[in-house]
Amino acid sequence: MNRRTLPVTAALSAAAALLLTGCGSGGDDSSKDKDDDKIAGADQGTAKPKKPTDPSAAPAEDKPDGVDLSLPKDMKLVFDWNKPNIKDEAAAMDDAANFMRAIYRGVDKRTTKDAAVTAYSTGDGLHYAKVQIDSRVDGGWTATGTRRHYQGSTRSAPNGKSVEVAFCVDSSKFYGKEIKSGKVLKSKPSTEDFDHFRIVMVKLPTSEGLWQASKVFVETKAKKCQ
Repeated sequence: MNRRTLPVTAALSAAAALLLTGCGSGGDDSSKDKDDDKIAGADQGTAKPKKPTDPSAAPAEDKPDGVDLSLPKDMKLVFDWNKPNIKDEAAAMDDAANFMRAIYRGVDKRTTKDAAVTAYSTGDGLHYAKVQIDSRVDGGWTATGTRRHYQGSTRSAPNGKSVEVAFCVDSSKFYGKEIKSGKVLKSKPSTEDFDHFRIVMVKLPTSEGLWQASKVFVETKAKKCQ
């Protein structure tokens, strides 16, 4: 579903470090801030993503913006939620999912410079993605299994320039896998498998409907997700 064409230039920036957590999560403990009137980080600016220079053979459904989001067969990200009726919120939710796909594509490709990563994130969101990818690359492992995303919701900022996409993540069937040995690092299911994400998505002004993750807040061991 080729929705949009990405612009060519790029002006990406990284901000202060966010707290890295487990295999399926990571983020900032400021997720506990429950301000109902304002979206944290809603004024975050956007950056223009890079256009991929080497077209991929991936099927169209894996390239919603002309950017390859395909993942290996043993790495499944499931998004079990209903999209809102509001056009911008639905687009922001789609691209929040694409942001998560981009992170694990970067993990699989062993690089933070994959076109998908720079297309769907900016500012603190880009930094978050890089931390997640680099931690796995440095550790010599990738991921395998199924990561479920559910209880999705959206909330538009009063200025209409950003949308907060919130959702739960269940990583109880999503494991680390050593690159060299192929050993799957399984662990017993626990409260650590459940996280609650809030991602502030900002619309790229120069693109038709492309939204980028600009802020990522994660509540680990989230009781609301169990």
